[in-house]
Amino acid sequence: MMNSSDESGQTLHGGLLIVGSMAIIGLTDNLIPLIAEMAGLWQFHTIRSLMSVPLIALIILARGRSLRPHNPWLLSIRSALIAGSMILYFGSLTLMPVAAAGAGLFTAPIFVLLFSVILFRTRVGIWRVLAVTIGFVGVLLVLKPDPGNLDISVLFPLFAAVLYGLGQLMTRHHCSHEDTLVVLLMFYVAIGLGCAAGLLIFSLWPAPEEWRQAAPFFTGGWVPVTGEFIFWTSVHALGSIIAIAGLIRGYQIADPTYLGVFEFSFLLFAGVWGYVIWRHLLDPASLAGIAAIIAAGIAITLRSRGRLP
Repeated sequence: MMNSSDESGQTLHGGLLIVGSMAIIGLTDNLIPLIAEMAGLWQFHTIRSLMSVPLIALIILARGRSLRPHNPWLLSIRSALIAGSMILYFGSLTLMPVAAAGAGLFTAPIFVLLFSVILFRTRVGIWRVLAVTIGFVGVLLVLKPDPGNLDISVLFPLFAAVLYGLGQLMTRHHCSHEDTLVVLLMFYVAIGLGCAAGLLIFSLWPAPEEWRQAAPFFTGGWVPVTGEFIFWTSVHALGSIIAIAGLIRGYQIADPTYLGVFEFSFLLFAGVWGYVIWRHLLDPASLAGIAAIIAAGIAITLRSRGRLP
């Protein structure tokens, strides 16, 4: 049985892994608008997976470990959920600043709490109900959906958060004993296969012109590969492997409801890199929304640890 000191140590360890991962992701995700000028979403993820899967597999084999998961079906479901989340999230990165898209995605701790209540009957008091309400108000301030002229792509980060929250719950409750690198491998296999299918569809049956004008990165088919595209995709792939491995390990060793606050460091890193690379500045409403989302995450975390009444 784990005592409180061990649990606190694991939470800190998991939190540091997540902060380090977010620092890397904040940079690599700001490379997506550059990559989007050279190829579409489906081609990017397909080629990135073709780079990543052999490398991860070789690392696993070189360490004398098996490529086979303990529970292939549950890990496949987890991988599909996270892959779907990342497809939606990456599809939004050319439509809004990375920090704004990230604010939508990183409402995932709120969904972790909601699904914990639904699936695991976690008891929730007034503080966490209030935190969820504040968090969703923050989402509205950041994403600014227009009910009279709703563009579904604006909600991509929020849909991504739902899938991400479900995936992280599965990471903790059903995949905690899996090898971290095998979990990472399965994610890249899942997103690679899914995006290869998407690439085939958009290449054989091009999207309508209005779709391509509204979201060219999300609806693009195959285009000739350039050396510059390979270089930047390789940089992104390497950074992602390191960062996602850190995220997976963090969620394996500590309770996901404790770790949500650490994920919000992504918003800081994404905002800083977004300004340095693209000179993106968020408006006051978006900044207020991000502050509300962070406050909601902190409140959920503190209440989960019994530090709020």
